Amino acid sequence: MAAHSHDNIDWDEHLQHLRDGDELNAPEIAEVVAELLRPSDRTVLEIGAGAGGKAAAFAAALADSGGVLTIVDTAPQLLAAAGAHVKQVSDRVQVHAVRADAAEDSLAEELAQAGAPTQADLVFAALAVHHLPDQLAGVRRLASLVRPGGRLAIIEFGLATKVLPPDVGLSEPGLEARLIAAREDWFRQMRAEMPGSVRMPLGWGKALSASGLTEVRSWSYLVDRPAPVAGVARQAVLRRLEFLRRDAENRIGPADLAALDQLLDEASEHYAGNRDDVYYLAANTVHVGTRPVA
Repeated sequence: MAAHSHDNIDWDEHLQHLRDGDELNAPEIAEVVAELLRPSDRTVLEIGAGAGGKAAAFAAALADSGGVLTIVDTAPQLLAAAGAHVKQVSDRVQVHAVRADAAEDSLAEELAQAGAPTQADLVFAALAVHHLPDQLAGVRRLASLVRPGGRLAIIEFGLATKVLPPDVGLSEPGLEARLIAAREDWFRQMRAEMPGSVRMPLGWGKALSASGLTEVRSWSYLVDRPAPVAGVARQAVLRRLEFLRRDAENRIGPADLAALDQLLDEASEHYAGNRDDVYYLAANTVHVGTRPVA
């Protein structure tokens, strides 16, 4: 099994970035976990564990009562890092780290072979399902891993992340809006070129309903780090601009590309890392559905 996901990204190479993201989002994720985890929940299955920040939050929440936490990822280095992160948080939670692919129908079988529960009180996937070739089939597959009366929760992007003021003094005003449009075009092309890609012409909440789940609801949360930023928030701004630079190649004009390069150049007077007007603002949406009791 390759370490990269279906979008051809080698996620093992992004371990430090994912760790930084976990640190940045830790307060908001703790709140999401507290909202999702019910007092009676004892088993949690996370798909796409990344560097383990969200799994660690679940482990901390389960620590007093104990429980079983299963983390799944395709990237071996990420899976090892996530498992180590969880064990640092609590030794009272039983942890299974399973290398498996949520796009494969053999997912439940691989969980069983690893000695992990094949159904859980809460199945959780954050910013993971949109990487699967057939997203609706992926949601249905995850729904099948929920025990009757349990719930599936997925987090997906809400509004586009913003980090720049409307006018950065380079190129024309509105640079970030054009970069976001280029990013969306890149994502559309990436999905179209993904082997086995299937369109999902419906919203995430409806996808949960179409997978047989009931009591579907959604809510959004902000990750808001106002200007001036420092530390991990500053690194998140630079990382966001680096991603936009990667996706903007051949999709924006030369003046915009030169402006972005100056924002990323440490020797430039416009370097984003030295500006006091950059910020980090993201909105993600949680979608939750319950598997009916037969």
